[in-house]
Amino acid sequence: MDHPPAGRAGLRNGRPRLGEVRGSRSRLLPSRRSPRPAWRPEQSSRQAWLAAEDHLRADDPRNAGIGPGCARPATGRRSARPVGESQLSPDPSAADPATIGKTVANVEITFGTDGWRGIIADDFTYESVRIATQGIAQYLSSRPNPSAIVGYDTRFASDLFAREVAQVLAANGVKVFIINAPAPTQVATYAILDKKASGGLVITASHNPYYFSGLKYKPEYAGSASPEVTTRLEQEIQRVQRGGRVMQVRFDDAQREGKIEVFDPQPAYAAQINRLVDLGAIKAAGLKILHEPMYGASQGYVRALLAGGRTTVEEIHGERNPGFGGMHPEPIAQWMPEAMERMRKGGFDLCIANDGDADRVGIIDERGTFINQLQVMALLMMYLVEKRGQKGDVVRSLTSTSMVDKLGERFGVTVHELKVGFKYIGPKMAETNAILGGEESGGFAFRGHIPERDGILSGITFADMIVKYGKPLSKIMEHLTELVGPHFYARHDLHLDRQEYATRRAELYGRLEKEPPTEIAGSRVVRSRTDDGFKYYLEDGSWVLVRFSGTEPLIRVYSEAGSKERVDQLLAALEERLGVRQLA
Repeated sequence: MDHPPAGRAGLRNGRPRLGEVRGSRSRLLPSRRSPRPAWRPEQSSRQAWLAAEDHLRADDPRNAGIGPGCARPATGRRSARPVGESQLSPDPSAADPATIGKTVANVEITFGTDGWRGIIADDFTYESVRIATQGIAQYLSSRPNPSAIVGYDTRFASDLFAREVAQVLAANGVKVFIINAPAPTQVATYAILDKKASGGLVITASHNPYYFSGLKYKPEYAGSASPEVTTRLEQEIQRVQRGGRVMQVRFDDAQREGKIEVFDPQPAYAAQINRLVDLGAIKAAGLKILHEPMYGASQGYVRALLAGGRTTVEEIHGERNPGFGGMHPEPIAQWMPEAMERMRKGGFDLCIANDGDADRVGIIDERGTFINQLQVMALLMMYLVEKRGQKGDVVRSLTSTSMVDKLGERFGVTVHELKVGFKYIGPKMAETNAILGGEESGGFAFRGHIPERDGILSGITFADMIVKYGKPLSKIMEHLTELVGPHFYARHDLHLDRQEYATRRAELYGRLEKEPPTEIAGSRVVRSRTDDGFKYYLEDGSWVLVRFSGTEPLIRVYSEAGSKERVDQLLAALEERLGVRQLA
């Protein structure tokens, strides 16, 4: 297993502990020199880590002309420290806060359906993270005794970005509980309830490519921030960018004074999962489970939750690698060839895969067949009703499957179709006391838990499904098909130039609004909805959808139909109408 050298990231067994983090002294400014960081994803963990750190260092103007491995220039305030000593961020008095605000005034910090994301060392820098955190701190400071959870994933410099977040929050009078190691987003989110915090901030870009990082904000109810909340956050951030003051304290000083507390969230989270799923029955079943964390934050979690019985868990890609080994940390078939091959060879009952921050799940059956996320939601619903006897509504996004609707008709369950994003699904689940909420991307939430996606709980629920049905997952899938008929689905990601994206998106929006299709690939459009993209429901029972990403420069085109050939026809017809083709 490759690790960064001592003094660079302080890794231990692939998971850096917060007390071992070596903070950076550089003040990073936005750079437009390159569209993405200079390291290559196919590099080893050690090579990628070193190249990435050198790229970040190169973006500090004070380090101009300094090559890899060279010491940073002395600032006159403190000399370079020996490897092994903590190197904290600069004393906040070293920079004029108003100047900090002006350096990133041209960086647009907006919160999409799942937080703010940007390219590391381009628009996502220490400076811009401080600005964003200052705005969030101002929002939190209006509450009595404000407090916040701070978490982070396994991406490059996530732990260092998290320290910057903690230092800004603490300086603004917000009590900080910062997690001691990379952790799944839902683990940090559950800690909001466990600690009775005012909110939570998580450094993660979820399933995005390796060169992205991001910041998620979770309110006190431990769900996705509502549009009203994200609007308030953006307003506060814009105030800072217009010249407001950025407050910051030293991490160690704040920790000594009790303003920052480092904690382990795993025990409380494990107890919660044990209340929701019969872990004892799974442990006793003797299952063989393959876990694919995709180099992400779920490393070790599934294995720990199911330890101590006859069931065994083998983990692959369980080390920290900032390049994600050349793959995107998204649990779809395209990025899981090794896991699928391992399953085809036999010896496992189930593969659970999680994305970079583990709020999504991917499932592979004992034959090595990938169970797509629409099938996953239908299976979860069927299991909750048939084997757990749960009664209540189900909430799904408009990108999810009509299989859920057919199950709803069979079981007498009301199904709600909403816009994409758990900021819509979570509140509807709370309003209706729904048993399940989910979206096409593989994020699912359950009654009695946080109103937010949990990829670990979803995966372990599949283990319980196999135990409760008493048959292999492939046979359970056959049972679902008997109930709802065959369904096939595909999504194409149509990538556009980042600089041209806004213009092209507006052009296509206008065209679809003014000239809506009346038929697609020979099927008449019987109804449509345009409140979140453009979804067309067709006469033959199939559907197609066009959506524009809020975090990446791409158009997503979706379809579900009764055969793979029909799905391909529908996608090709829609892409031809848009004038955009999927890249080979």
